[in-house]
Amino acid sequence: MPVENSLQLSRGLLGSLGTKFFLYHENRIPESGSLVIASNHRSILDAPVLMAALNRPIRFACHHYMGQVPLMRDVVTGMGAFPLEDARRRQQSFLRQGSALLAQRQPVGVFPEGTQPMVTQTEARSLGEFHRGFAHLALQFASRHPRQDVAILPMAIVALEEQMYQPIPIRFLRMFDPSEPLFDQPGWHPMVVYKRLAVSVGHPYWIRQGDRDAYQGSQGKATVKRVTQSCHDEILDLLKSTR
Repeated sequence: MPVENSLQLSRGLLGSLGTKFFLYHENRIPESGSLVIASNHRSILDAPVLMAALNRPIRFACHHYMGQVPLMRDVVTGMGAFPLEDARRRQQSFLRQGSALLAQRQPVGVFPEGTQPMVTQTEARSLGEFHRGFAHLALQFASRHPRQDVAILPMAIVALEEQMYQPIPIRFLRMFDPSEPLFDQPGWHPMVVYKRLAVSVGHPYWIRQGDRDAYQGSQGKATVKRVTQSCHDEILDLLKSTR
């Protein structure tokens, strides 16, 4: 299925499930520039929700195992997602594919909490620690394309009404990705299905020349940490304040 149809597919999926959402701070969405979208993550519906909320196709990075399961692979690629390689090459795979998409002016979506909240039951307004890959992507791409505007757009998904299912044992997923340590635990994989939710747009973090210079210099690690924490704090504020 062409990526261009991912928005239509997202809307159709949410409609078939009866999922309704409210969008807040729509005026903060950048109208131009290369865009990395960062959001909290609890449900397989998060990517379709964000596409429907922003009214555009988004190329989401997804876990390696999603590209290994035949039916799931068709669904996630049809939704415009790009599965990453296994744990040993995950970061390089993400940066390579993400940069190529940004160069084509396609928005790249990232869930910086990673897989942890997907295999653990979490509260609707909770937020885990962030991996820093999305900050590396934005800073690296901006540094290599100094004439191109690049922004990270923090977004928060807040479930107001949801249903919880437990369809498969977590260890079942080891069949598709034995390199993932999170799949080597007892219990059942939670699956959150939203009925009503709020989607809140944060203030975009524009990559400035000072960020580019610091990232390429001796302050590279500190810059990545600062950008990551800024986006984490923005999303956490949205989760706490959105009603």
